[in-house]
Amino acid sequence: MATRRCTRSSYTALAAGAAAVLVLLSSCSSGGGSDDAGGSGDSAASLAAPRPENAAENAAGADAQSARDAAQPEAGQPEAGQPAPGQPVAQQSVISTGSVALRTDDVAKAIFDVRGVVATHRGTIAEDETQTDRSGVALRSRMVLRIPTAQFGDAMAELERVATLVSSDRQTADVTTQVLDTDVRVAAQKRSIARIQALYDQATTIGDVVNLEGELARRQADLASLEAQQRYLADQTSLSTITLSVERNREQTTPADPDTHDAGFLAGLSGGWKAMQGFLVGLATVAGALLPWLVLALILGVPTWLALRRLRRRPESGPETA
Repeated sequence: MATRRCTRSSYTALAAGAAAVLVLLSSCSSGGGSDDAGGSGDSAASLAAPRPENAAENAAGADAQSARDAAQPEAGQPEAGQPAPGQPVAQQSVISTGSVALRTDDVAKAIFDVRGVVATHRGTIAEDETQTDRSGVALRSRMVLRIPTAQFGDAMAELERVATLVSSDRQTADVTTQVLDTDVRVAAQKRSIARIQALYDQATTIGDVVNLEGELARRQADLASLEAQQRYLADQTSLSTITLSVERNREQTTPADPDTHDAGFLAGLSGGWKAMQGFLVGLATVAGALLPWLVLALILGVPTWLALRRLRRRPESGPETA
């Protein structure tokens, strides 16, 4: 009986020890697991938090990705420049240019008529250059006219009827896609500048401020260039350009008939008069050439003549007679 009790007590002690070891091991493993979880959580948080020194690069990457997303429409959406289903089609943008060359006997009247055509269509004269002869009569004129695009065809037709038409040329270019693309780029650039400005306001280090200032200046310059292109397209599509030139007709002289000869009293009188005119012109030419020499001869000759005359009047001195 004593032996059985000792054996049971030994088994009980071993079981209790094993249970204590298991409890200790489980508590250690759970503590290590919680530490690992905390470490991994901190690591994830540190990776997720953006670094201040990379703010400009992150902004640039985000804007580049947004630009790519805007350039590549999602499935079922229309491409850039294409109207969405159910929406009105964008107004067509066209650049119209023309040139007209005219000839007339009265350039001044033609210029007056051209100004009337421009006023009728509510246009403007961008350039005006007129050349005249010595008497002030207009010889030729060149004008650059700006006419509303909607009235381009009517204005060209009226200008061609102002005087005798020499040549006429019309050209049109559809820039609807270019106008829409420029408008989209301007809007996207403004949003990009707003995002950079927000990051600039949140910057805390000098490095971030310097990087964001450079990025902001570059994008503002790009926006200025896009806006200049936008204004140019708006001007060219709203007003057409017509270059007009007017020139006076050349005077045509009839050649003289070689078989006809002047004869008679009037012809002789005319010939004699012309001969006398030629003689007088020649005589005047000779007199003009000799006049300086005559003046010089008078200046030198008169004093010499007076001196000689005085010498002749002196009595000759001779021996006295008793």
